[in-house]
Amino acid sequence: MTSKHPYRSFSALFLTTLLMLVAQGSLSTYLGLSLAQQNVDSIWIGALMSCYYLGLVLGSKLGHKVIARVGHIRAFVASAAIVSACAMTHVLTSQLEVWLVMRVIVGMGMMCQYMVLESWLNEQTESSQRGTVFAFYMITSYLGMIGGQAMLSQFPELGTAPLLIISMCYSLCIVPIALTKRIHPAPLQPAPLQIMAFWKLVPQSLTAVSVAGMMAGSFYGLAPAYAAAKGMSTEQVTLFMSVTILAGLLAQWPMGKISDRIPRSRILRFNAAVLTILTLLIALLPLTGALLLAATFCYGVLAFTLYPIASAFANQNVEQNDRVALSATVLLTFGLGACFGPLLASALMQLIGPSMLYAFISCCAFTLFLRLLRVNYTQKQVKRMLDEQQNAQFKMGSGDLVSSPLAAALDPRVDEETVLTQMRDEEFQAARQQVPAGYDEDIDFDRADDSFDVAVPLEPDNAGETDITTGQNKASAPDNDADKDADTESDKTG
Repeated sequence: MTSKHPYRSFSALFLTTLLMLVAQGSLSTYLGLSLAQQNVDSIWIGALMSCYYLGLVLGSKLGHKVIARVGHIRAFVASAAIVSACAMTHVLTSQLEVWLVMRVIVGMGMMCQYMVLESWLNEQTESSQRGTVFAFYMITSYLGMIGGQAMLSQFPELGTAPLLIISMCYSLCIVPIALTKRIHPAPLQPAPLQIMAFWKLVPQSLTAVSVAGMMAGSFYGLAPAYAAAKGMSTEQVTLFMSVTILAGLLAQWPMGKISDRIPRSRILRFNAAVLTILTLLIALLPLTGALLLAATFCYGVLAFTLYPIASAFANQNVEQNDRVALSATVLLTFGLGACFGPLLASALMQLIGPSMLYAFISCCAFTLFLRLLRVNYTQKQVKRMLDEQQNAQFKMGSGDLVSSPLAAALDPRVDEETVLTQMRDEEFQAARQQVPAGYDEDIDFDRADDSFDVAVPLEPDNAGETDITTGQNKASAPDNDADKDADTESDKTG
């Protein structure tokens, strides 16, 4: 149970998160800068980041087993020790093949640590304070990454000193969680993967998540090399990275408030469209100094809010029992995108030049915009067709009594013989039973709803299923599809 000040209740976990992200944020930048200074091909830099995200994907399965077997604290301590040792391996050898293996192991260990922290916070946070706790968790994570960049700026020549500090942070992050007095959470339950089912159910959300992964992996892995290729010093590179990460931090709260009032599908399309133009300008124009910092700040605002908005869009109307499986699918989709993004971007950078990093991101954003536009248009057309079919087939009043032939029997204007004939007519009764419960011809079915994110069935054959947002029969509410952000006045205000 949390107190009135949740940041105090979880202070040990937040301190652990801060130290862990200082190490992780600085390690990725350090490796990119180090290889760029050695004039190593961009493809190797991209491969290092891809291997890290591959480790995250693999660690999602391994982490569940380890935590379930030995508990949260032991799993965290073991993972942190392994990650700390892997960071020191970069001091002992310069073989890039070994570095690739180390990055996979670091990714697996980091995923296990993330799972320990987030499952702990999830289980022991009251529902009324969950938003505050996780907002503070995200703020702490971003501050840790910014702190890592600030630490690197103190070592213009790089060397081995930053790696020693990184290893120390990985080791010290064990101390707060090992000494916490909080009750240990229950062991994790395996999260089933239903990838294809969710891709059919929420195509817009998962498309945005995968593209966000490609962008994030490409930026974190290759932006230091891009900045170094433009002639920036180590201090300038760390400032460049810090400004972008700070923009992502500052944008989380206002963008979250906006997404509660404007359909999230519209925000995703807007972000994708503006990112397409912004990153294309960064790739084509010789921006330097303050202009480049302003451009990368705007990039951080737009790019780093894609994932949380898409994740909220996917979880919006999912039943509680399905959210664990959906979360696993979202994380896997993001990780796979982050695996392939750096490889593709680094190959283009090596073939054409450093500016291809942002040209690649621009192509990703443009592809996302077109995909969202197409899926949304297709779904609206199918939904409109279903509404027209329903209106053409059924012309009924509202309420069970009005739609029943028994009601007509009470009306002196209706012939009793006709009523009895209809009640005995099996075909008439079968047709009447297909009318959705609660159907009302006065409902305005022509209202534009451009934000739902589901694969709409071609036939209203889901009469026996229950809508997860309202508890009504799905056939009675064609607008209440899963993962829908209803574009009505009431949704805009709530």
